[in-house]
Amino acid sequence: MNTSAYPRGHRARYLPAMTRAQLEALPGKSSAIVIIPTGSIEQHGPHLPVGVDSILGQSWLDAALPHIPASVPVYVGPALTYGKSNEHTGFPGTVSLSARTLHRLLRALARQLAALGFRTLAVLNTHGGNSPVLTATLREIQTAVGINAGMLSLRWRPPLPPREAAHGFHAGHFETALMRAVAPGLVAMDRAVCEYPPDAPTADGVGPVHAAATYGWLTADLSRSGVLGDATAATTEDGRAWLAEGGRQLAAQIVKLAESVRHTGRDTPDDARP
Repeated sequence: MNTSAYPRGHRARYLPAMTRAQLEALPGKSSAIVIIPTGSIEQHGPHLPVGVDSILGQSWLDAALPHIPASVPVYVGPALTYGKSNEHTGFPGTVSLSARTLHRLLRALARQLAALGFRTLAVLNTHGGNSPVLTATLREIQTAVGINAGMLSLRWRPPLPPREAAHGFHAGHFETALMRAVAPGLVAMDRAVCEYPPDAPTADGVGPVHAAATYGWLTADLSRSGVLGDATAATTEDGRAWLAEGGRQLAAQIVKLAESVRHTGRDTPDDARP
């Protein structure tokens, strides 16, 4: 196993690294949390690899897990590394699942975890296009599979210029800086560009994101390069600082959830509660 991709603190909690005997013998599975990372394989402009979302999901966990006490029963399950990315149709490199397939994959994974004795599933999603499918599926898992299920939320964002904070939501400053920190050899900064979608929302409150009313869109409708934001502003120093702080915030959220599960016996992350 590649130790740079799976640091020791991660491997100790990584279910696919365990033998079947180790899985069967894990204590306290009914009060443990299993985190499932969900990402995507999709274009991220001319300067980033198509696996950005899945790479960053791994990186957030690598940054968070060292801050979680060994006594807290948290495990990482197999990642779903590609998801629903049909909004990037028209750009090469995108591998997209249908909503139905993503739904079925997560349902199947939840059933297997339940069969192993786990009772709480938390998805760490790093691709926005997955979110509507995941929210509906997790609520269905709670009723049909009979285990707790919800989404962890990377709510933390660094201070960014107003335009970038509002419209830099794909392959821009934030994602490019993080990738420079975790996988610099995969980033071609000489190809980085700055491109924003048309300023939104419009006067009537309609826009592609962050508006009172949103509409369906393809990335190609909003960007010629596939970038939505200012990738040219990204630095390695920003990425390292942001990854460290975001990892601490994520760890605190995971520990809080674990405490809630332990005290109540049945709880889910806020984002997925009915």
